[in-house]
Amino acid sequence: MHKSMRTPRVVVVGAGIGGLVSALVLAHRGLDVTLIESASQPGGKIRQVQVDGVGVDSGPTVFTMRWVLDQMLEPLGISLEDVLQMEPIGILARHAWDGCPQTLDLYSDTTRTADAIAQFSSPQEARRFLNFCQQTRALYDTLEKPYIRSERPSLFSMASDLGLSGLATLSSLGPFASLWRSLGRHFHDPRLQQLFGRYATYCGSSPWSAPATLMLVAQVELDGVWSVKGGMYQVASVLANLGEKHGVQSRYGVTCFKIHTHQGQVSGVELSSGERIDADHVIFNGDVAALANGMLGETVSHSVMPVQPKQRSLSAFTMSMHVKTSGFPLVRHNVFFNKDYRAEFEDIFHKRQLPSQGTVYVCAQDRNDSGLTQPDLERILCLVNAPPDGDTHSFNSSEIQACESSSMALMRRCGLEIEALPQQVVRTLPQDFANLFPGSGGALYGQATHGWLSAFRRPSSRSKVPGLYTAGGSVHPGPGLPMAAMSGRLAAATLMEDLGLTSKSSRVVISGGMSMR
Repeated sequence: MHKSMRTPRVVVVGAGIGGLVSALVLAHRGLDVTLIESASQPGGKIRQVQVDGVGVDSGPTVFTMRWVLDQMLEPLGISLEDVLQMEPIGILARHAWDGCPQTLDLYSDTTRTADAIAQFSSPQEARRFLNFCQQTRALYDTLEKPYIRSERPSLFSMASDLGLSGLATLSSLGPFASLWRSLGRHFHDPRLQQLFGRYATYCGSSPWSAPATLMLVAQVELDGVWSVKGGMYQVASVLANLGEKHGVQSRYGVTCFKIHTHQGQVSGVELSSGERIDADHVIFNGDVAALANGMLGETVSHSVMPVQPKQRSLSAFTMSMHVKTSGFPLVRHNVFFNKDYRAEFEDIFHKRQLPSQGTVYVCAQDRNDSGLTQPDLERILCLVNAPPDGDTHSFNSSEIQACESSSMALMRRCGLEIEALPQQVVRTLPQDFANLFPGSGGALYGQATHGWLSAFRRPSSRSKVPGLYTAGGSVHPGPGLPMAAMSGRLAAATLMEDLGLTSKSSRVVISGGMSMR
């Protein structure tokens, strides 16, 4: 049969959220799709760690922008409610500060948050918060189509898509300012500047280097955060099952050793076992640094721009626990802030060391807005930001112990006591993440979003090698479950456009119904 008359063959490398979405979309469109994954199960960074016989979510823990998956599933005739049990979260996060007796809850209801800020700080600061919300809403609405939904945003395309009103919105924000500086204009209370500055870490970045546009993350959370029954892993599991139902051939426990080309065009992949799978197209859903470093073969090493170690995003030191807690009234998402926030990022990005006083994020997975849903031991994830040098520096026991002791002491000063036996804690370090995600060095978010031009530095869906596409948190539109899912949709849409299955355009823009609200 002539090549143009047979079903196009696609290999998707990596069963993270981006790979799962692109495989499902392409299989539903009738393409021959094989999904290969080195781990024994799907998920990628959406992972559960077994602790004391219990599975603890130890990757992404915040489920937002559900419209991305809802719109992707719509052509299949199903919605998220059909396949997942979700519960909206009223308290987005509970925040505590070292040396401050008060806590501050951020709610999905902005009026409740404003009231809480008025009591925590001042009525004036509450009014500033409401003004901040107006700006973040306008910013999100302005950037969703030209940036989040677009396969290849550029300065020219952004200016064209934004129009005069959109450019005015960005101009009022001060697009060349850092997030920290911009927040300083919004809030006079440094604790609130610290709270909203933390959103830079959602992209693995420093608030002092990240662009002011990242304040739109605040709007993403205000538009809704959900908890998923059974844990975040259920999202990956459901998408994997749907993919297989629509014809995806899933192969777990097999590693892609090399991506082959013939006459400059992708021709297939070679597994570490020596087996070769022929393909007309390959979607690589791993850290793109692995491609640039030649880890998938020299013939595709020029497919994306290399990522220098100093450009990497944050890594993490995590403790997955099944323990007894007391004292502090934990909700599902909790943040414990240190006193010297800037020093944390100086330690990580400049001194390249574990922070001496790091912010601690705690996900209490058996809790809702009312507190603990079951007595006795509970599943806890503690996360501290760390430098992404897991491929060049193996943090030793003294470094780890110092960071862990500092983190535990911070939580104790804020009122949280954790009783943990050795078998009730599993630690994951930057060197472990570097091994889990080849080429990353342990960076969990691809390149750091530092500087106002960083939005245009991430690789797009279409690589420089014909037939090779990229998806995942290290490519546009960025890290996090919804963004990585969007990258999978964009990779599939770009591939289908190149096959002539959709109308040709200068760039792909994902369209669909209203995203939110």
